[in-house]
Amino acid sequence: MESPFKSDVLKGKVALLTGGGSGIGFEISTQFGKHGASVAIMGRRKNVLDGAVSTLTSLGIPAIGIQGDVRKVEDAKRVVEETVRHFGKLDILVNAAAGNFLVAAEDLSPNGFKTVMDIDTVGTFTMSHEALKYLKKDTSSSSSSSSSSGGLILNISATLHYTAAWYQIHVSAAKAAIDAMTRNLALEWGTDYDIRVNGIAPGPIGDTAGMSKLLPDEIGNKTREYMPLYKLGEKWDIAMAAVYLASDAGKYINGSILPVDGGLWLSHPRHLAKEAVKKISRSVEKRSRAAPAGLPTSKL
Repeated sequence: MESPFKSDVLKGKVALLTGGGSGIGFEISTQFGKHGASVAIMGRRKNVLDGAVSTLTSLGIPAIGIQGDVRKVEDAKRVVEETVRHFGKLDILVNAAAGNFLVAAEDLSPNGFKTVMDIDTVGTFTMSHEALKYLKKDTSSSSSSSSSSGGLILNISATLHYTAAWYQIHVSAAKAAIDAMTRNLALEWGTDYDIRVNGIAPGPIGDTAGMSKLLPDEIGNKTREYMPLYKLGEKWDIAMAAVYLASDAGKYINGSILPVDGGLWLSHPRHLAKEAVKKISRSVEKRSRAAPAGLPTSKL
């Protein structure tokens, strides 16, 4: 699909993306690069990183891959420093690394719960903490240029915890914590260092490997029946939201979590067809008109 943004909207920016070699993270990496940014991607699997970098460079995007685990402070520090050493600076950090699997709460081991929390939540904080000194603008310094600004941290969460989700207690807890972290860092680092911290909460994205693992086709088809937009999202939808937040168009957005799910989190299965509702409404109206004067319709 053709982007609605100018191709140079992120020109001169340097972005580091955890989980940037596959899925939604890779699509954001690609779209950042297509819109002018230089891209560093971090992941644990070297073969995935090598393939992603090869694809990015074939598109003319300046890109490097750096192997590392977001759960390890030493890896986070090394990856951030290598990114700055290679590209000269860091403007954008996207925390997209995540772990997920379906499991009933009683079957989930404490270690399994901790693993997802460590990757999603602790990893997001660790990467943000290590990137701070490169992203920040010291607003207390009288020598700071009025035209300069701090960087952006973009956290990928979810909408699972807005209500509740079957067999996703570990992920719901991790994403809820990430959203809380996003708001708190936006308050502190936005004030002190002019760093914007925002989040994107994807809904079901149809063209991802995770979707087929977490939501089989027969269930996915039922989900479409009560989604307000009657369709699953695409990785492109999430990437366009990321480009928007990373561009000057989003320069006054801080501490926001943007759901990109077609309104699914608002939805409930439709128990009555629209035509059935119309019939009921007409019946109630007829009884109301036929009611004796002065008799409240609530008594009918």
